[in-house]
Amino acid sequence: MRSLLLSPLLLPLVFIGFCQAAQAGEISSAYTDIDWKKDCVTYAQAAEGDGDWASLACSGYRGYPVLVAYDDARESVYYGFPSDDMTAVWESFSAFNSSGSKVEWRIETNGDVAIPFAVIHRRSVTDPEDEKKPIEVLVVAKVAQPEEHQGCTIGLVLATGNADANDQARKLADEKAKGFACGKDKRQVLGNVPDFGRVDN
Repeated sequence: MRSLLLSPLLLPLVFIGFCQAAQAGEISSAYTDIDWKKDCVTYAQAAEGDGDWASLACSGYRGYPVLVAYDDARESVYYGFPSDDMTAVWESFSAFNSSGSKVEWRIETNGDVAIPFAVIHRRSVTDPEDEKKPIEVLVVAKVAQPEEHQGCTIGLVLATGNADANDQARKLADEKAKGFACGKDKRQVLGNVPDFGRVDN
């Protein structure tokens, strides 16, 4: 799978505004949209005859970028800042899948500083038994901070047929994301979700 590398194209996204005032320690949600044509810049893509893959840098919450890697009708999404000398791991479903256009950011506010620590993002995953009815899954991810560069998937919540999926995903994000050790801790899975894997570079 193609990896994600921090590019000079991300520099305009690095200016982070922390201006939202609220009570100390308050956790809330903010929403951003991802439109590949309007909100993203393609900084790497397959040459002719080199398959079907691309890497995009998209605008997220207040300067936090969203990096999307596309390869063979599958997507790996990284939220936040990778370091200059590292690539983001590939994390995706084995089956064909695509991410939704709406991203929910879980934000902790202390005084006038608001920091996004987790993301909830819907994925549509092809069901091999019925390709006309995709399986909906909420991916819960840790947001990589500018100083730490640690972002990864911490949990998966089956959304199809689950009226409590959003609440379950928020609870998981709020309780687990900040202390989650990427590459060491085991992600939590709620429901019978399709196969999901991680490939370290």
